[in-house]
Formats: sequence, structure tokens, C-alpha cells
Amino acid sequence: MSSPFPLPVPMVRALELARAAEQAGEVPIGAVVARGGTIIGEGENRNRRDNDPTAHAEIVAIRAAAQALSDFRLSGCDLYVTMEPCAMCAGAISHARIDRLYYGAHDPKGGGVEHGARVFAQPQCHHRPEIYGGLGEGEAAALLTDFFAKRR
Repeated sequence: MSSPFPLPVPMVRALELARAAEQAGEVPIGAVVARGGTIIGEGENRNRRDNDPTAHAEIVAIRAAAQALSDFRLSGCDLYVTMEPCAMCAGAISHARIDRLYYGAHDPKGGGVEHGARVFAQPQCHHRPEIYGGLGEGEAAALLTDFFAKRR
């Protein structure tokens, strides 16, 4: 699905980070935290490089943004990620108090936002961001499809 409008700069950067992750042998997912349109944290999948099952792009970006702000609460921030976050990342988004989540490709198999666990729909979830799925979906989905096709 292609948009007639240009992608916002943070999503363009998230896609660049996804491509960098792929070049490093990681699943191509990139994430950016922005406040007022300024990027304050970014990350790409680093599970294999860091031997860390929690080193998803979203977690890496949230950690960087929290360090940049010297605050674990990221109120007033937006998260741009190339794929629907998993349940772990959705939990981190809630705990960080991210205001808005923008993501590219939907993940019916492992997503935790609009698929699967639907973390933000659970009564135990104390903070729910605004959610905008499908931003840059075509390019994000193609990166993932191509990555996995090469490994089959």
C-alpha cells in the first residue's frame, strides 16, 4: 500500500535503520523515537549481534530516548517502527508512556498491538498510545518478505 504523501522523516529514518539491520544479518526492523518532530532515540534489531533476546528495535530506541531525556517516561514522544510491535515491545511502549505509535507492516503472526496479545486492549494496560498502522507499509513489508525469502 503506497501513500500519495511523503513519509515523515522519522519513518524514513526507521526504514534506513531496518535496512542497516538487514545488512548486519538481523531481521530488518528499525525504530525511532521523536519529540516535536526531532529524533531523540533510534534503534534497529540487535538480537544476534548483542546476544540479547530483548534487543528489538523498539527497545533499543526507547532506551536511547530515555537516556537522551534523562527520564524513563517518554510523554510527548512518538515511536515510529517499521513493523507492528510484539507484546514485549508493546509493554515497553506502555511503560514508557509513548503518546503515539506509528508502524509500517502489520504482523498477524507475532504482533502484539492489533494482532495477537493486543496489549493495549487489556484492562491491565495502564497507558495506551494512539495507534496508526500501515505507515510505509509497502516498503516495510517488502524488506521483511525479501529478508525471509533469502533464508528459505
